[in-house]
Amino acid sequence: MTSAAVASVTAVELLVRDAELLVVDGEREIPGGWLATAGGRVTAVGPAGTEPEAQATVSAAGRLITPGLVNTHHHIYQNLTRAYAPAVNGSLFDWLTTLYPLWAALDEEAAHVSAYVGMAELLMGGCTTSSDHLYVHPRPGLVDAEIRAARDIGFRFHATRGSMTRSVEDGGLPPRSVTQTDEEVLADSERLIRAHHDPSPGALIRVALVPCSPFSVTRELMTATAELAERHDVRLHTHLAEDRDEDTYCLRTYGCRPVEYFEDTGWMSDRTWVAHCIYPNDAELRRLAAAGVGVAHCPSSNMLIGGGTARVREMREMGLPVGIGCDGSASTDHASLWMETRGALLLGRYRDGPGAMTARDALDIATHGSARCLGRGDEPGHLRPGACADLVVWDLHEVARAGAFSDPVEAWLRCGPARAWTTVVAGRVLVDRGEPVPPGLADALRTHGRIARRMQQDV
Repeated sequence: MTSAAVASVTAVELLVRDAELLVVDGEREIPGGWLATAGGRVTAVGPAGTEPEAQATVSAAGRLITPGLVNTHHHIYQNLTRAYAPAVNGSLFDWLTTLYPLWAALDEEAAHVSAYVGMAELLMGGCTTSSDHLYVHPRPGLVDAEIRAARDIGFRFHATRGSMTRSVEDGGLPPRSVTQTDEEVLADSERLIRAHHDPSPGALIRVALVPCSPFSVTRELMTATAELAERHDVRLHTHLAEDRDEDTYCLRTYGCRPVEYFEDTGWMSDRTWVAHCIYPNDAELRRLAAAGVGVAHCPSSNMLIGGGTARVREMREMGLPVGIGCDGSASTDHASLWMETRGALLLGRYRDGPGAMTARDALDIATHGSARCLGRGDEPGHLRPGACADLVVWDLHEVARAGAFSDPVEAWLRCGPARAWTTVVAGRVLVDRGEPVPPGLADALRTHGRIARRMQQDV
């Protein structure tokens, strides 16, 4: 049965047509292509001249259509302390210890509004699915507040219950004001899974468990969290091998390197994905690959902190799922997955030579690779019939695009900046003509400004 015939079987709710190029997946591209959706799923794709009738139509007007980008690592609440002057030039640990006291002011209102604004920004950068690593919990209900924001917008969201239990008094980095006990963390983790995690295909809301890092929680919590995730069949995430100081800390505190500690506590599993993973040695990288551990590559954060970058080409050759992450809004200071995907292209070539990374490789990392990290490799990340109807129509200004005729995908990352002209999540248009459409954004920005100024003490 042809694509057009498939579309005629199901009433088409949304048709996106007239693309210069439709990227279906890493193996199929359709010049002049169209895409049909119904029930939150892609129902058909095809070439120009075979379009079905539809209840609503979006013109791609000669633009590029790709699967929606997937964000595998973020700290959305940190957009309340973006570009905070006292922290911008410090090392990772300097940056953290400067900002922890500010984040102690986080409450439900702040978590909700930062998530609302952050998700709107992600949508504008072509992101249709995001995880978020919320690991400071000075007050209860913060993850619930983020989930409310995602539901208000209609965003596909992997909320995570982060944790820190080792305060500075216990030999860790954070102050007591942003840490909790192991018992508090585990009880709330189980509550959030029961209240919000949706394991069904195409779910908009899922929950994962994410201790912040090996140096910020107890060994007992790392182990118990892995056991809880296994019991409820949810995913695990943490920072791993991000900084040389982490090696020093783990050797001094646990008598082993971070990856060995990670494995000893039950985390070496294909339900796990980790952020950064810059400093594993060759043997550790092979063990991570054999276990199926995914890696969230955060290019801009790596460059701004100046602490090195992941061995992405080698990881992919070994079979590790590698995805893209924005990282925290207070280290990267933006939430554009387009910028991160371009950063992956540039860093890949800078590290390993001009043949090491193409625009299509970077797109595959930001879509299919990221979806694999989140355990959703068969749903978002591609546009074959049956996929989640999450897609982006990209806009590249005619001045920036002038002269680029031979390859729309390479032009998309090389000739930017590009922005999402239309962003669709589960068949719903959430960015239209470059502007986010969810209601309440203007009010959210005003509230966000008030809270951010208070949190930064008018610095």
